[in-house]
Amino acid sequence: MNMLDDEDDQSFHATRDGYSHLSDVEWDAVERMGSTMGIHAVSVMLEALNRDAQHATIAKFIQYELDAEREKFELLRQQQAAAGGPMHSRRPETLKIDISKYRGVEEDSLLRWFVELDDAIRARRIDDGDMQVAFAQSNLAGRAKTWALGLKLHDPYAFGSLKVFKSRLRQTFEPLELSSELEPNS
Repeated sequence: MNMLDDEDDQSFHATRDGYSHLSDVEWDAVERMGSTMGIHAVSVMLEALNRDAQHATIAKFIQYELDAEREKFELLRQQQAAAGGPMHSRRPETLKIDISKYRGVEEDSLLRWFVELDDAIRARRIDDGDMQVAFAQSNLAGRAKTWALGLKLHDPYAFGSLKVFKSRLRQTFEPLELSSELEPNS
């Protein structure tokens, strides 16, 4: 039952149908106005106004409600700040470790770079697989960067995970070391 459908109030016969030009949000605001100011006061006010003025008055009431809620929120925030209590849980602190750029040249150690990369990912708390790959790619340079961008250009999903990224990087830039390790000593 709508607040404005009060059978005892003979001077105001407002129903939702009588105010079909009001949106559902506006009608809800009219009902809240009725509980705040009284049904009779709202009925007199609405009957005295044309449609445009009704919309404007209801919009002002909604804005008043929003402003009041913002004030409550700001007061709560100030109280919590004064008490030293956090309003929301903080993100855990991260440690930003810089790592060297892997260039894909002989003097670069891919294994050492992988260790640095893993340490930096853990320190920065990067849990998302796509973000891990993006972070790894951001620490490439020279031939290695050109290689990675070339693969991504042809297949945006070339590196599905950090494990795949490392495997493909290892296959591309350490093929001689792997093959020499696999050959028996003569």
